[in-house]
Amino acid sequence: MVAVFNKELLSWYLITLKLRETLESQVPQSSNTNPPLLEVQENTNQEQEQKNSDPHQISIKEDEEQTCKEETKSPDCEWVISIKEKLEQANQDDEAGSWAKLCIYRVPHYLREGDDKAIVPQIVSLGPYHHGKRRLRQLDRHKWRSLQHVLKRCNKDIKLFLDSVREVEEKARSCYEGMIGLSSNEFVEMMVVDGCFVLELFRGAAEGFKQLGYARNDPIFAMRGSMHSIQRDMIMLENQIPLFILDLLLGLQFDKPDQKGLVAKLAFRFFDPLMPTDEPLTKSEKNKLESSFGYATTFDPLADQGGLHCLDVFRHCLLRTGPKPAPRNWIRKWSSNNRVADKRRTQLIHCVTELREAGIKFKKRKTDRFWEIKFKHGVLRLPRLLVHDGTKSLFLNLIAFEQCHLDCGNEITSYVIFMDNLINSPEDVAYLHYCGIIEHWLGSDAEVADLFNRLCQEVVFDINDSYLSPLSQDVNQYYNHKWNTWRASLAHNYFGNPWAIISFFAAVVLLALTLAQTFYGVYGYYKPS
Repeated sequence: MVAVFNKELLSWYLITLKLRETLESQVPQSSNTNPPLLEVQENTNQEQEQKNSDPHQISIKEDEEQTCKEETKSPDCEWVISIKEKLEQANQDDEAGSWAKLCIYRVPHYLREGDDKAIVPQIVSLGPYHHGKRRLRQLDRHKWRSLQHVLKRCNKDIKLFLDSVREVEEKARSCYEGMIGLSSNEFVEMMVVDGCFVLELFRGAAEGFKQLGYARNDPIFAMRGSMHSIQRDMIMLENQIPLFILDLLLGLQFDKPDQKGLVAKLAFRFFDPLMPTDEPLTKSEKNKLESSFGYATTFDPLADQGGLHCLDVFRHCLLRTGPKPAPRNWIRKWSSNNRVADKRRTQLIHCVTELREAGIKFKKRKTDRFWEIKFKHGVLRLPRLLVHDGTKSLFLNLIAFEQCHLDCGNEITSYVIFMDNLINSPEDVAYLHYCGIIEHWLGSDAEVADLFNRLCQEVVFDINDSYLSPLSQDVNQYYNHKWNTWRASLAHNYFGNPWAIISFFAAVVLLALTLAQTFYGVYGYYKPS
């Protein structure tokens, strides 16, 4: 009965179902392109309300959105933004950088010569530049041993050292060139561990490692063969620790955190075997140094100059009072006020072979200051120089420091360039060795000549700034005098050995007798007796 009486209703119900299926099949396709009607109406109402409230603000917003869309489409937008970010970073670096305290540099690329052994440590790393390198980690456990010895001997807590170094962390960071990729804790830990290791080596060389509590057969603290390699690594420019950090750590051990100067004295004693001269410390100097370790102030090689790091201390001790350039009038005449270094003007003097041909003699000067060269009456006097396997690394790091540090002179660079001009061949080295001026432990004279010829190969240097310029001018004037060349040629050709001298005098006597015989023969012909 229900189906009969609701037949019409059933028809409408079926039609409704059909329409519903059709609509449901069309809704997903249309939703991807058009929003629902209700949302469209809501957005339209919100926009209308905003336009009615503040039409000017809406127009600005529309302009910003349009500009943003245009900039997004522009390919130069990201480029301009990156340039602005770099300029902002440069501005921050310029404001935050403390260039006045910078004193520990990376060796310039033009001095590396493709051989990093002379400037990169091979055994021990000190400071951040080579910290954590795998091949240098073998000595880390010995560094921690040295720190443990320090704490046990002075009965101090490690926190005292860490807190004291943390107070000067920013000052220590400003001593290094470039950004240091270490956290605050890592940097402070490195300074304490490396600094105590250096101080233990210094004190052990002065007092004796046995007195510090190390065993006689200690693999590191026993002054064995590896100590020479460690000394060579510790003198490298990229392997330095600021001297005030070392002074602070040593002062904490003796309850005198404000003391200064003692580390410089210990460094002077420790690096003495690296001096490029075969004249070691005299007995009186050693006694003064040992007495100074007992907190006496009678002997201080850096009393009037201070020091930045161990390489700077070594350089000051190497020069002692230091040569002071005194340019002559002819140099000032040819040099301008705003002079720049000229690579073409690095020839200070002629080589040994050419100077010998001009009659200049070479003699050894008895002094331990290898840079004190004198010339007088045709004699060039040079102090004795010892060349060993560490000489290249020593001179190269000293030259790099003088090239990088603005407040540093160029005395070592001047001396090396002078020797480079003086030595052009193995024969030059052989003659200087014959005169007792050069003593070397290398394989041959050719290796010594190659060492000096390569040290300053790419160094830009102005001869007007050299303390040896006046001396070179005197030598060149003597060399350019023709009479000196002729006299030297006579001496070389006829007075080279005793037999040549006898032959020369025999020829002179024979010539004199012949002239006398000729004279008397002619005289007797015209005036017979």
